[in-house]
Amino acid sequence: MTAITRSVAPPARRAVHLLSVTAGRLTSPIRMLPGFLIGGAQRCGTTSLYRALSQHPDVRKAVLHKGVHFFDMNYDKGMGWYRAHFPLRASGLTFESSPYYLFHPLAADRIARDLPDVRLLVLVRDPVERAYSAHAHELARGFETEPFERALELEPLRLRGEAERIVADPGYLSYSHQHHAYLARGRYVEQLDRIEAIIGAQRIHVIDSGDFFTDPEPVYHGVLEFLGLPDQDNPPFERHNSRPRAPMPQSLRSRLSDHFAPFDEQLTRW
Repeated sequence: MTAITRSVAPPARRAVHLLSVTAGRLTSPIRMLPGFLIGGAQRCGTTSLYRALSQHPDVRKAVLHKGVHFFDMNYDKGMGWYRAHFPLRASGLTFESSPYYLFHPLAADRIARDLPDVRLLVLVRDPVERAYSAHAHELARGFETEPFERALELEPLRLRGEAERIVADPGYLSYSHQHHAYLARGRYVEQLDRIEAIIGAQRIHVIDSGDFFTDPEPVYHGVLEFLGLPDQDNPPFERHNSRPRAPMPQSLRSRLSDHFAPFDEQLTRW
């Protein structure tokens, strides 16, 4: 998002964004397409990595905002609309970060078709903490009204048949699939195995966000190596979008840890 759109009220901001996209579409043939994407997972440090990579001199970030959400929620708008979000052709790489790409059942197929050489960065974290963080995030944004334990109880019902409906009707936007998948989004190996079959393991780089926040330098340089970018001095590493929340009851934490244990064990190969 530009400085102009940040400084105006939401209705005016939407108008500025629409005008910017319209202008961008007129020049879309001479705009860059992403060389890499940060595809998720939600609440795993994607914004922090996005901001760190944006400071690399050979990286050009999306010109309007961090998450374009083309391959999940806006695919019907076409590639001209997508290209409008990126800089005019220049040296280096451009990218965007849309954390729903990893979980959305159609995103990987669309990415493979439209960006056949793109690389995908995936961040993961303790899935128990991710679920709790996601609930606090959705609660704060008004997308959730239930307390955490009740939301977990409701999740199977809320998600039942939603992925299948998205596949059957690609224009369908599922509110619960996007906002209420606290456990499902933390079963990272299911998502990675599905995407690997479509994109290929050699184009996917998995990052433990715990490592990124406790010892960011080697993680950052590993990302640069994966992307084929020249090594540079470290940018400031900061934590973004964290939300305070009450401690989780130990009994619930233990139950959730047991739920995720077999999925985490399979995740080790990544």
